[in-house]
Amino acid sequence: MSSMTISRRTNAVKGMITVPGDKSISHRSIMLAALSNGTSTINNFLTGEDCLTTISAFQAMGIHIIQNDSEITVHGKGLYGLEESSQPINLGNSGTTTRLLLGILAGTPHHYCLYGDESLSVRPMDRVTIPLSKMGATFDGNQQGRLLPMSVRGGEVQPIEYTLPINSAQIKSSILLAGLFTTGVTKVVEPVPTRDHTERMLTAFGVDIGREGNTISLRGQQQLEATDIEVPGDISSAAFFICAAALKADSDLVVKDVGLNPTRTGIIDVLKRMGATIETRITRYIGDEPIGDVTVQGGPLNGITISGADIPRVIDEIPIIALLASQAEGKTLIKDAEDLRYKETDRIQAVVDILHSMGVDIIGTEDGLIINGKPSTLKGGEYHSYKDHRIGMMIAIASLLTDEEITLQEPDCISISYPSFFAHFDQILED
Repeated sequence: MSSMTISRRTNAVKGMITVPGDKSISHRSIMLAALSNGTSTINNFLTGEDCLTTISAFQAMGIHIIQNDSEITVHGKGLYGLEESSQPINLGNSGTTTRLLLGILAGTPHHYCLYGDESLSVRPMDRVTIPLSKMGATFDGNQQGRLLPMSVRGGEVQPIEYTLPINSAQIKSSILLAGLFTTGVTKVVEPVPTRDHTERMLTAFGVDIGREGNTISLRGQQQLEATDIEVPGDISSAAFFICAAALKADSDLVVKDVGLNPTRTGIIDVLKRMGATIETRITRYIGDEPIGDVTVQGGPLNGITISGADIPRVIDEIPIIALLASQAEGKTLIKDAEDLRYKETDRIQAVVDILHSMGVDIIGTEDGLIINGKPSTLKGGEYHSYKDHRIGMMIAIASLLTDEEITLQEPDCISISYPSFFAHFDQILED
């Protein structure tokens, strides 16, 4: 579908929804199951395009994976069970697949060629290839190994102690995955805590991983043992409807069975600081991952500053936070978020271009956004998703705030992380 017309003006967002499985956890579940001994079953797997890319990549390396809707069975072949692929491996649009896979391939004694689509081919990979090269892997690609297409030759990697120059869970995870193949202890120092799904899931697969202060330690050559995984709902997907409810005064929305890992719930904390009425309730744990319900009611919002340690916990939610801030009284300042410029698109520029065209007083900075908000009716019209799922969903939620139709160009990108987005959107609109 090249475009779609969206008209969702409503007085309130109400009801109850369950969002699809967490994208970050879905990726990692396939990877670690493939490296484990035995058969793992993954339930509530996100069947979005990016996560399906991870499945196809491991199938290309000889891992037998069976998909039955959102239930995935992975027949692991152990730490050194991956086979050399006879063809280049297509990683589509998935930066998570690419960066984490590079860590695994660094320790695998084979040669691989990787490529992706136009968007992925301009996203920087040197943030992981630099530390992985220090561990002993060899990379060759565009711009001296900075970009895909890229070849990887792994083998006898050595442990490393590495301080993250960017607050990125992908870099941390890539190094830890490579550390599985070493004969010593790999240490990653993160000055600011980032999402910790990799550490939690490694523990679930039987790996002893330690943390002291800001340093995570992993001893290599530990064997992963197959386990069953239930993937919680994705808080980053839920954020779009949580923010939609916060935008409309009479709203009352419950999101069920969503992941409430404290490294991911920055969106909840931001909304509370903006004055939203929002509550969370942990109902159970899946392994080491807390899962529960989020209840949000609409009401007046205030501008705030989002920076520093906030950013890793809300990096994926900033586009929808920017829309929310446009309706808050006063200035919202978002800074220390330069990494947004290196996502599926330059999200800082995309958000500025779109919201400015809608009538929002917004300025982009080198590392963030300045939004002078006030409750207002936004302008409809034609807007491009930039082939970025989170930008596309932000535009769709903006339709709640305009009396005019919105035409969204290239809406199919939303299926990358939320294939049922529009069905759920219609479900929670008050008649």
